[in-house]
Amino acid sequence: MSTHFFGDTAVLLGHSMRHIFRSVDTIITTAITPIALMLLFVYVFGGAIKTGTENYVNYLLPGIMLIAIASGIAYTAVRLFTDMKSGIFERFHSMPIARSSVLWAHVLTSMVANGISLVIIVLVALLMGFRTSASLLSWLAIIGILALFTLALTWLAIIAGLTAKSVDGAGGFSYPLIFLPFISSAFVPTATMPGPVRAFAENQPVTSIVNTIQDLFEQRPIGSDIWVALAWCVGILVLAYFFAAAAYRRRIS
Repeated sequence: MSTHFFGDTAVLLGHSMRHIFRSVDTIITTAITPIALMLLFVYVFGGAIKTGTENYVNYLLPGIMLIAIASGIAYTAVRLFTDMKSGIFERFHSMPIARSSVLWAHVLTSMVANGISLVIIVLVALLMGFRTSASLLSWLAIIGILALFTLALTWLAIIAGLTAKSVDGAGGFSYPLIFLPFISSAFVPTATMPGPVRAFAENQPVTSIVNTIQDLFEQRPIGSDIWVALAWCVGILVLAYFFAAAAYRRRIS
């Protein structure tokens, strides 16, 4: 790794964030759909859904945050694809900078942009009645899990941005990820689902992550879900990083 890596990455991150803040509609758009879903499920369907909790928005919020992250990383793939097609990558690579900084700037931009979207969603949830007894340590654990999940999905987005043939293909890969929380414990307990659906829901990554965050919000004892959640996130991250790095080497060679 170049000794200039951190400085180069910081400069490129600042460049990317200036574009984000000049067009805040990207962050707003990322947050609007999850917020609309939260409003719909709480105020339209919430009275008919039995989750064993008094406040449905408390139950729902972790899943909504994961949907927001899955939506947000689509923009990362699109930004990367657009930069490659516009020739910005070639101009950066002609400069004396660490080549990996170009990718890491996109990754960190995704982390910051998604973090802002999540803060907006939590603020709206508070207005809707979300309350938690989570301690500072629990909040730090929640932030850590969400950051790890975002990082893992962002590297999947990097693969899409590097390998897509069109801008629609770059962003379209995220649709299955957005849909995944609907077949999990994010909206209803998995015990209410038919056998095959329940088996899938209980053995996919979103359910373990949602269960862990719900337990942390409610200050319940943390079971094995947290280890399953971390294993999923780390596993996805390692594999995605490996394939993204390989795709990047092919593109710049």
